[in-house]
Amino acid sequence: MAQERIVKYINKNFDDFRSQLVEYAKSYFPDTYNDFDSTSPGMMFIEMAAYVGDVLSFYQDTQLQETFLTYAKDPKNLFNLAYMMGYTPKVTGVSEVEITISQTVDANGSYLPTWADAAALPPNSVVKASDTSGTSFIIPDPVDFQFSSSYNPTTVEIATLDGSNNPATFKLTKTVKAFSGEVKSKTFSVSNAEKFKTLTISDDKIIQVLEVTGSSTGDSYFEVPFLGQDTIFDDVANGGSDSDSVPYVLSLKKVPKRFVARFRSNGNLDLQFGAGTSNSDDSVILPDPTNVGSGTNQGINRIDYAYDPSNFTYSKAYGVALNEGVTVKYLVGGGVSANVPAGTITNKNSIVPTRGSLASLTFTNERPAAGGRDGDSVDELRENALRSFNEQSRAVTLQDYTVRALSLPSKFGSMAKVYATQDELTNTNTTDAIVDNNPLALSLYVLAYDNNKKLTTATSTLKSNLKTYLAEYKMISDSLNIKDAFVVNVGINYDIIVRPNFAGRDVLLNCNLALQDYFNIDKRNINQTINISELYLILDKIKGVQTVQNIEIVNLNGGNYSQYGYDIEGATRNSIVYPSYDPCIFEVKYPKSDIKGRVITR
Repeated sequence: MAQERIVKYINKNFDDFRSQLVEYAKSYFPDTYNDFDSTSPGMMFIEMAAYVGDVLSFYQDTQLQETFLTYAKDPKNLFNLAYMMGYTPKVTGVSEVEITISQTVDANGSYLPTWADAAALPPNSVVKASDTSGTSFIIPDPVDFQFSSSYNPTTVEIATLDGSNNPATFKLTKTVKAFSGEVKSKTFSVSNAEKFKTLTISDDKIIQVLEVTGSSTGDSYFEVPFLGQDTIFDDVANGGSDSDSVPYVLSLKKVPKRFVARFRSNGNLDLQFGAGTSNSDDSVILPDPTNVGSGTNQGINRIDYAYDPSNFTYSKAYGVALNEGVTVKYLVGGGVSANVPAGTITNKNSIVPTRGSLASLTFTNERPAAGGRDGDSVDELRENALRSFNEQSRAVTLQDYTVRALSLPSKFGSMAKVYATQDELTNTNTTDAIVDNNPLALSLYVLAYDNNKKLTTATSTLKSNLKTYLAEYKMISDSLNIKDAFVVNVGINYDIIVRPNFAGRDVLLNCNLALQDYFNIDKRNINQTINISELYLILDKIKGVQTVQNIEIVNLNGGNYSQYGYDIEGATRNSIVYPSYDPCIFEVKYPKSDIKGRVITR
């Protein structure tokens, strides 16, 4: 009877394999071979087998390791795993900077700026550093000195006076954001249509693709996160009355001609196009009933069968296959060298204004450019990919909705304050397009800034843009309401006793400055309370204050203030002023006049 062989599977290295093979030979072939000296021919074959086992074990472990993001080391595998988890690796870090643009214009007959001479610059204007680097910086948004808002103000100051001490010229100033980059282009020839055609751009420090245009049709191809997504955000000039604060209306656009961009570990960028055969709308679903239900699996109806809709609908998914040559415009730049010093971004020669004279414009950066860096390190790539996978670019929690709402691009308007809540008191009879008739809908209470950075109600266009924007990120089961929060204007009256040998006027000034900082609107949120005890502590810490005798919070409404009255005394419990049941924000609208202090004596 043959002896049963016992095989051990826990050995993983050369020494373990060698010892196990020797033990195996002694146990099952004692009479066949017994010369286990290290120099014997038999040991040579045993060690060769151990060597092969060790090598195979190494590659098997390595291959398994490379399938896990947390353990992979090969950059190529890390990039592929990152994309699988929804994260786009960074091959370069762009440098960002604020650029101050100034223009001098003459005064008109009314001693006001001649706004007709105010310059305007197109989007993506390029200004360069005047140092040896010559780094290019792109101003992505259009610049128009005639336009001024809370998020894009034009500062006006008198530059010179005439002989009668009247304004002769004015200095107009804007501060804009810019990032390092240079536009390049590459043309590809395509002879025949091919499913999922991939084009490769080989260059250093590629940031992103700007546009892809068909050579024969002139049609634009649009970048999407994945080819199954057939809509993108689009912007249309706002022709409404609120165009000054909301320049563009946000909408969704169908894009049958689309592509995805994938960075590779060597710095190259792959553009992959679709696989369809026409411009048919991907949403057009024409399934054959015989292919579903009773038509599957020899007529067996399987209710719980996991169907793939694409197998039955025959829709033109994944976009149109590339069947023409294309010209790709892309952006390169970034890196540590793009962090240029302050006062160096002054070369304007490549700019062509859409209105006004370039000669009247000056450019400078008051602060150094910052943020330029190399691409993701191995550890950064792992952590960023894991974070991206957890986030899923979706709004799930109340915090997700708040942050996403505040990230609305400024050309579609800007939200000043956002408060998210599960509101069960939604008015189900409303006909407002911004409000869903669902009593369990998620409610976003919002406010905007006016031109003086005072809180105001958001316009209907702004709220519509926000709802369109959030529709791409919200869960399909979420219903969303965009509502107006209330502004409650308050004033602060206080009495203090000043220490001997301190000037009461100076102490009061410092107290006012401290309270102005506390009530700075940037630090206030919707539904945030006012803690009067904190105000006492703040004033007590001011040098020269001996005692804080009294602090009173008063409601200011009507006239230049909010129309909403509020019972401050009734809303105060244990020295805390609580907001109303309907979300509101406490605003000190005019801090210099609404905060009043008084020095008293004992």
